[in-house]
Amino acid sequence: MDEEALKTRILGLVDELYLEMESRRKFVPGKTRVRFSGDVFDSREMKARVRSVLKEWITLGEYDLKFREKFSKFMGGSHVVLTNSGSSANLLAISALCAKSFPKRLMPGDEVITPACTFPTTLNPILFNGLVPVFLDVDIGTYNINASKIEGAISEKTRAIFLPHTLGNPNEMDKVTELCEERGLILLEDNCDALDSTYDGKKTGTFGLMATSSFYPAHHLSMGEGGAVYTQDHSLYRLLLSLRNWGRACYCDLNETNPMGACNARFNFKVKGVPYDHKYIYSNIGFNLKPLDIQPAVGIEQLEKLPQFTAKRKENFGKLHSIFSKYSDYFHLPVSLPKADPSWFGFPLTVKDDAGFTREDFTGHLESNLIETRVMFAGNILNHPAYSDIKCRVAEPLVNSDKVFCSTMFMGVYPGIGEAQIEYIRQVVEKFFEGKK
Repeated sequence: MDEEALKTRILGLVDELYLEMESRRKFVPGKTRVRFSGDVFDSREMKARVRSVLKEWITLGEYDLKFREKFSKFMGGSHVVLTNSGSSANLLAISALCAKSFPKRLMPGDEVITPACTFPTTLNPILFNGLVPVFLDVDIGTYNINASKIEGAISEKTRAIFLPHTLGNPNEMDKVTELCEERGLILLEDNCDALDSTYDGKKTGTFGLMATSSFYPAHHLSMGEGGAVYTQDHSLYRLLLSLRNWGRACYCDLNETNPMGACNARFNFKVKGVPYDHKYIYSNIGFNLKPLDIQPAVGIEQLEKLPQFTAKRKENFGKLHSIFSKYSDYFHLPVSLPKADPSWFGFPLTVKDDAGFTREDFTGHLESNLIETRVMFAGNILNHPAYSDIKCRVAEPLVNSDKVFCSTMFMGVYPGIGEAQIEYIRQVVEKFFEGKK
């Protein structure tokens, strides 16, 4: 049997394996866990993984090129750099602003406005690069900053704004972008929670100079692990590529076949007068944040399914909102802005002060009935031990961020949650409120 016939046989066995695995999956209320997130795969992703590892070349290669082409088209023509995680994508984005070759280079002590209610790896790159975070509070319901408060947080040292679209809920991007243009501020979007969300008909991740995505299983598109940073600026794309690939000046794709390189002049460069291979000239102090080709191989299949994933997330969000609308005396329900169309990452709830129970009472009830919950990431991140003594500026009282820290949780809306799980959630929630006024 030749090589291609063997590969066909292997892929056929993968189909059989998937069907066997699928036949055993059954949701049993009270016995099967209702997960808050997870991969939603079928045999196409399984075969994509197998195809990628059957090649002799397993680092970034043909699937990287194919995924970036498709993802770029999806994001309106952005230049895309794949990374091993969304956290690494955030690190690259902020580090690019601080690189020697960046035209408006940020220097240690420069300020970046960002919410205090955040995920650590939105904040960490700011700190790693010696920049000073300026913290704004968030609004309960949207869990984003109030755009009207940004102006008051700006000082002579403020250079950039780094905004996450929390749980997929878009910020007020018309006001944010107008302010950035007026004040000459750089805008970055942490789009890790919000892929396929829109504001005023425009995709989140396309408003700022750069944006980032995560392809961890909890997110809208999964590669198992992985992320991306993207920009419309070609020179910035080259800088991001350099930073991801050890800081080298060479911009060849990793499977470049021309011995003379993409520049076709690989050996015509000099460093201090010494002839030097362009692949080993370093123009930036960089990292190694590459994924393997297996990850975009899976991402290609996931991207094809993203529209239906988005529709299912919105459907599940709507059903949970219907369930909890009758309990609005107890919870602050999630809200989005009039121009926002979120592809929700989760369904957030904040327990009201006079509810008569705590977040832990409610989540404990759900978890004991095998319904997964999560707190809102770090809440007010300054409450955590790692950040107790960081150099920062707090631009306003963080009242709501503290409220989120104490009283906010969220449930899943990911496409793996079906009608049976939603009905079970409804019954478990009703049980909790039996006897409560």
